[in-house]
Order: sequence, then C-alpha cells, then structure tokens
Amino acid sequence: MIARKSHPTLILLFLFFFGLIGSTHVARSQKPSDTSNSNSDLDVAVLIRDQQQANVDSLVKERLERELKAASGNAQKTLELEKKLREIERTDSLRKVSQLQEIATLKKTTKGYPVVLNLDTLFYIYTRTGSFDAKERAQAISEKISKIYEDAFYNPDSLRINSLNDSHDIIYKKKLIILTIGNLDGLWLGKSNAELAKEYLNIIKNSVESEKKSHSLINWAKRIGLSLLVILMLIAIIKITNYFFQKTANYLVNQKILLGNGLVIKKTRILSPKYLEGILLKINSVAKIIVILLIIYLSLPLLFSIFPETESLTNTLLKWILSPLRAAGKAIIDYLPNLFTIIVVYFIFRYILKAIKFFFREIRVGNVKIRGFHQDWAMPTFNILKVILYAFMLVVIFPYLPGSSSPAFQGVSVFLGILLSLGSSSATSNLVAGLVITYMRPFKVGDRVKIGEVTGDVVEKTMLVTRIRTIKNEDVTVPNSMVLSSSTVNYSARTKNNEPGLILHYTVTIGYDVPWKKVYTLLSNAALATIHIEKEPAPFVLQTNLDDFSICYQINAYTLQANLQAGIYSNLLENIQDEFNKAGIEILSPHYNVIRKEEK
Repeated sequence: MIARKSHPTLILLFLFFFGLIGSTHVARSQKPSDTSNSNSDLDVAVLIRDQQQANVDSLVKERLERELKAASGNAQKTLELEKKLREIERTDSLRKVSQLQEIATLKKTTKGYPVVLNLDTLFYIYTRTGSFDAKERAQAISEKISKIYEDAFYNPDSLRINSLNDSHDIIYKKKLIILTIGNLDGLWLGKSNAELAKEYLNIIKNSVESEKKSHSLINWAKRIGLSLLVILMLIAIIKITNYFFQKTANYLVNQKILLGNGLVIKKTRILSPKYLEGILLKINSVAKIIVILLIIYLSLPLLFSIFPETESLTNTLLKWILSPLRAAGKAIIDYLPNLFTIIVVYFIFRYILKAIKFFFREIRVGNVKIRGFHQDWAMPTFNILKVILYAFMLVVIFPYLPGSSSPAFQGVSVFLGILLSLGSSSATSNLVAGLVITYMRPFKVGDRVKIGEVTGDVVEKTMLVTRIRTIKNEDVTVPNSMVLSSSTVNYSARTKNNEPGLILHYTVTIGYDVPWKKVYTLLSNAALATIHIEKEPAPFVLQTNLDDFSICYQINAYTLQANLQAGIYSNLLENIQDEFNKAGIEILSPHYNVIRKEEK
C-alpha cells in the first residue's frame, strides 16, 4: 500500500482541537551511539553471511536432490544422500530461527528510511546491500523513481521484475535498475523476496500513475478554481472579523454603564472611566489585528497544499505554529509536578503563618501572657517571623521555579542581590535601628517626645522612619538610625498606667523682702488653678537659687496631659501673674530696675 501524508486541509481542521494534545507525545527515538551502530553493523553482517550460506546450501540441496533421483536403486548411496539432505534441512531450520531472533533484536534500534515520490512515502528501507547502507539505498531509489515520473513517455508496462536465484531486480525499460531485493529484505519484513518484489512493483506503478494524473491540465484547472474559492472565503472571513470587532468597539463606547467608575480595586480607583475606555478600545484593535493575521497565516498552508510545487511549504508553515504550541504544552505539562509542589509548600507556610499570627494576636490583646514579653512586641515580632518564614519558603520553592537552574536566571539573581546590597546600606541601617527601637520601647505612637532638636507627638512608627508632628502642626520624618544615635525624651511615659504624671515646672524670681512661705502659697494656688494640673500629688515649690537681689522659686506640678504642655504652661503663667498681682508682689523675672517715687 502507498503510505501518503495527511492532507493539509485535515491538518488545519484538527489544529485548533488537537494542537496541544500532540504536545504530550514526545518523540523518543534517538540516534544510537557509535558503539550501538558498530554492533548493529556486525549483526547485519552476520545475517548477510548466514543468508549467503543459506543460498549456497540451497544450491547444494538442489544438486543432492538431482543426485538422489539419479541414484535410484542404489540403497547405500541413497541413504548417504538422504542423510546429507536432512543435515542441510536441520542446519537451515536452526539458521532461520537464529536469524529471526537477530532481526527481532535489530528492529528495536534500527531506523527505516522512506522511499518518497514528491511528498508521498511509498515504503521504507531497513537493510543495506553491499556498500550501500539503508539511507543511501532509500535516496537512490527515490531519485530513480523521480526519473520515471519525469519521463514524458512513461509506460507502466516498461516496469518489470528480473529474477536471478533469490535476488530480484525491478527494472525500467530494461536499462534502469530501480531496486534490488535480496539478502535480508524479505526476511526482515517476514516475506519472500519474490513476494516483496511484486509488492514494491505495484506500489511504484500506482504511485507514478497517481502523481501523473494529479498533475494533468484538468487537475490544474481544478486547483486554480479551488485556490480562488479559498481566497474569496478568506476575504469573507476577514470582513466578518472586522464587522465583529467594530461592533465590539461601538458597544464599549455606547455602554457607559459597563465602565462604571473605572477600574477600582478595594475602593481605590486605578483608572478613570475615560482611560479605561481607551485601554479597552486599544486592546480591541490589537486583538483584531492579531486575529486577522492569524487567519491569513492559517490560510496559507491551505493554499500551498493545493499545488504540488508548494505543498512542501505546508508542513513548514504548520510546524512554525504547532512546534511552539507543542513545546509550550509540553513545558506546561512537564512543569505541573513542580507547580503542585510549590502550591503545597505555599499552603503549608500560609497556615503556619495563620497559626503564628493567631498566637501573637492573643498576646497583643492580653489573652496570652508571657513573662518579660510586652504586649506591644507581639505584632513586630510576628512581622519579623513572617519575613523569615517567607524567605525560607522562597529558598524551598526556588529549585522548583522554571529556569531556576539556568545560568541566566542565576546571573540575574546574583546581579539583583548585589544591587540590593550596595544600594540599601542606609535602608538596612534604618531597618536594624527600627528593630532595636521596637524592643527598646522608648516611645509609642501618640507619645509626646523630644528627639534631638525635634519636639512633638509621635504619629507613625515604621521599620525605617519615625514621624513626629510638632506643636505647630509640622510633620517631621526622623530616620530610625538618627533616633537610635541621639537622645530621646519621652514626656508621656509617666502619664499612663496609674503613674503620677509628668512634672511641669517654671522658675520665677522674687525679692528678699517677700516671705518665702507666702511665695510658696501663691505659686501653689496658681498651679492648682491651672487646667489639667492634678490635685494629687499636690504641686510643690523648690528654691533653686539665691541671687544678689532676688530668690529663684520653682513651681512643680503634675499633669497627665503631656501632649498639651504648651496650653498648660501658658495658663500656668497667667495664673502666676494674677496671684502675685492680687498680693501686690512684683515678679523680678527677668531682672529689671525700678525707680520708685518716695512717699511724703
């Protein structure tokens, strides 16, 4: 039978359905090693030698049979000849069994080479003849069949078989030997050489006649008409595609409700409706161009398959599409075990993190208490553990990533690592300082602090920076490395958890003529009249200095509102002035000279 390739039209029909399915079947045939080739050649040589010996034995057998007929009536010679014939038959039988076993072994590794006419495969050659191996024989036979096909005066009756012993030649016009069948050809295929010669002769005749008919003028006219029909169908399909995408574009423009508020992710607008519409229209135009180009490209193999001269391009064009699809499909299927491993590892770490987060959340709310571990350490510690676990997870799944073992992937990883290490030195120092500050607990969000020259309330504390809002509503960002290297004053630390509070103090100077007990009373009354000053513990006064003309008195009062110091101080000074004015006592701060008029 003639083994013909599938028509490209059928290939196109099955392209969209079975393109990826074909990717799962991997061609497993590989070139054998040099040692295997050497062993195969030796085995073939042994088979050829055995076959030649079988031919010799066949001639000997024929001679003995003639002698046996001639020795009729001579009992002793008849017995000798019959014994020799039985020995030859036994040897021939054993030889055939051995040859069949050798051939069965060789078939596992031996590749057949096709004999072709144009693009049709007629049959395969597996064995060598003389100095010609199977590949050279197949090429030579294909070239000779092509010459027959190109013969303008071709006559199928000119093809015939010429037999000599067990060797059979297929010749053309008594001159051109197309194919010689002998040695192992029939044995390899399980047929006699004569049967195989007749089969090959019929195949060659039918193939040549079929090809000549397909290239007749009538067939050429049919091909031209079919190609015009394909072109008209292609134009119609392109117009339908244009119409469809135009309708899609009009639908996007007219249906404003579909665009809504644009692209919104978690209540955050990413794109406005106008920009979203423009992007969708651009995607629609690009998709239209891609679809039209794909339709044109897929129609080319169909057009090329119509004409024998361009039929060879059909498989090439289809291969350009199918090969990437098969490669991609094979890569996806081969990667599925690794992908499954990555998914399993991810979910294991995810649920471990959930358990750890639940534990530290319980610590934060006070349901779980650990001696020496403060509640406000819970979430920072969890974040540190989360980063460590994610880093460990990446180390685990890294070998399963596609291309992770390639030098390019490893080079990019090293390059990015060097960039991060060189470009993030200051960020790393701030990050380490942030970790230290977290466990030092010098302040919390909302505390009134003084860091270096900056005084204000802590509004945000991150791993890199601390943000402070001053009493003038100025937001100051202080790097954590600066916080760690400079002194920090926390005014709010003693105002919580039943602590007595922050001591506000102010110093005034009063002359020596005023009794100190009276000054104590006036300053205490002024402090108690001040807003946000605590009654308990009671305000107290300290004498801090005895100057030349005055005494320095310092009023100290407790408050729990450290963030309101400016207003408290202002109200305290107002009350001090009022109390001393009522008592008729002058405050000598700052120093000043007063010339008094003597009373008469």
